[in-house]
Amino acid sequence: MVLTVRADTQDEAVSSLDFLEPGWGVAAVRHDGTGDLPGRRQLLVQVGDEAALHRLRRAASLDGRVVACTDRLRAMSAGGPIEVRPRPAFRAAEDLALLYTRGAARLAATIAADPGTASELTGRSNRVAVISDGSAVPGLGDLGPTAALPSLEAKAALCARLAGIDAVPICLDMGLARDADGTVAAVRAIAPTFGAIILTGIASPVCSDIERRLRLALDIPVFHDEQHGLPVVVLAGLRNALRVADKHMSTARVVILGTGVTAGAVTRLLLHAGVSDVTVCTPHGILGPQLRDLPAQTAWLAQQTNPRRLHGPQAQALAGADAVVDLSPAARLDQQLLATMAQPPVVFALSGPEPPAGATAITATDRPGHPNHITDLLAFPGILRGLLDAGAPRVTTDILLAATDVLAGLVSEDALGPHRLLPDVLDPQVPPTMAAAVAAVEASRCRARPRRTAG
Repeated sequence: MVLTVRADTQDEAVSSLDFLEPGWGVAAVRHDGTGDLPGRRQLLVQVGDEAALHRLRRAASLDGRVVACTDRLRAMSAGGPIEVRPRPAFRAAEDLALLYTRGAARLAATIAADPGTASELTGRSNRVAVISDGSAVPGLGDLGPTAALPSLEAKAALCARLAGIDAVPICLDMGLARDADGTVAAVRAIAPTFGAIILTGIASPVCSDIERRLRLALDIPVFHDEQHGLPVVVLAGLRNALRVADKHMSTARVVILGTGVTAGAVTRLLLHAGVSDVTVCTPHGILGPQLRDLPAQTAWLAQQTNPRRLHGPQAQALAGADAVVDLSPAARLDQQLLATMAQPPVVFALSGPEPPAGATAITATDRPGHPNHITDLLAFPGILRGLLDAGAPRVTTDILLAATDVLAGLVSEDALGPHRLLPDVLDPQVPPTMAAAVAAVEASRCRARPRRTAG
């Protein structure tokens, strides 16, 4: 919230507002060179939730020193963060006729005769669909398709800003059933318009089934935040955290708390990256091959992890472990558990609560503002840019590992430390460098394919 206050200095403005509560962040508003008006100062007040925002708005309205109270988020979001603009200039009726009538018919006939020309003659090769049914709006859960639109528009805006991708937000109203069949059918129906699909904000575990079926059905890549974006960032951060701790990925003992879609994808990528000692825990205890009657994904994790055949509660897995990645809201990490880990412990708390404070722990969270912020924003713009540039038909493990290498490698030895495991989310090097690595992997795959011989 931005408050315009009658005051000559910022300090005077802050001290005059006795309704500000402890814990609220207060800072001067950054201007574009115009500065504050004489006798007026603008303050940015950051609060924790909607209830606090309501208290702030009410208190400001009753204080005569506050000239204006502006909700910065609403002002920034008015009209949405994205728009569509034509590329060619229409200067005459002939231009319009060339593009819209005679020209469109000619292009349509060309594409009908050779569908591959659509990538050259339309915007398909640089256009992605950002799709959700609103069943898992980030941080809020099931709010329905319309309420998912702000997060989809924000992701589309970031695709455009960071990677030059034309992204289109699409909210699917799948009714109460929200079955995979309907979502798969809907996405398949619109796929000819796009060069790639992003799935986001779809509840687990159906999201995994939807991604798998679309991957098999479509000839364009299907990117899923939870299975592709976040695992890349987790692995890159973990690799650098272990470097800071003077440990090696190949010999590290890593514990995963949780068995959901993201936990499964992170575990798979760790195994492909050469981490041989991964143990997965549910709220009820350690997974192992001795367990029976498990869901298919959990059964796979039980068979492929826990090489030391541990059993019992999660405390047994954490004892002596080098790193823990918490992806389970039901998990409870505390200082007593961390003290049993190999020192210094690497703690990635990605399910909400802040990691327990520790003098030696190397930590990362999913919370903005933390110096080691784990967010898929570090991955999806660059990976998608590379997929589109290469005309790749799918997201592969090799592509994800290449993206991980780039992300981890963009933190120099001089900068690497407990409070700097990953590049800044707006580091301009990340998307193009990652895109080039992704495109190179796809080019290598194409060269390695056996050529058909005549006859």
